[in-house]
Amino acid sequence: MSVKSRKEVKNMEHRVFARVSREKYEELQQILRNSRCRTMSEMLRHILNNQPLTIITYDNSLDKIMERLSAIRKELHAIGININQVTRCFNKEKSPEGKLYQALEVARLYQQTDLKISELFVIIAKLSEKWLPV
Repeated sequence: MSVKSRKEVKNMEHRVFARVSREKYEELQQILRNSRCRTMSEMLRHILNNQPLTIITYDNSLDKIMERLSAIRKELHAIGININQVTRCFNKEKSPEGKLYQALEVARLYQQTDLKISELFVIIAKLSEKWLPV
């Protein structure tokens, strides 16, 4: 929200006072806490002028999902680093047995990646069910 210019403030020269019940006041306070408005007056002006009022909501159920997604991202990053290291060793290796061992190691790491991606698909499917109802 920007600071009002003098002209805009000058246009708002009439004050309006109203009394509301305790329940309505608490409801307005709750809306104010969840909105981006800084004052009750600003919020009420938005309502009276039929301007959109942005309400900020927070979904606690996403905390664990976000933590798990972050952990999977870190694990995939670590697997990627391991694949790069094994690939370097593979390219340096002279013997066929050593190259075979390095290739098997890369295959194992790719299987780990596949498991993590499958886990990601499960999480994304759950999120889709919740946020994109059919």
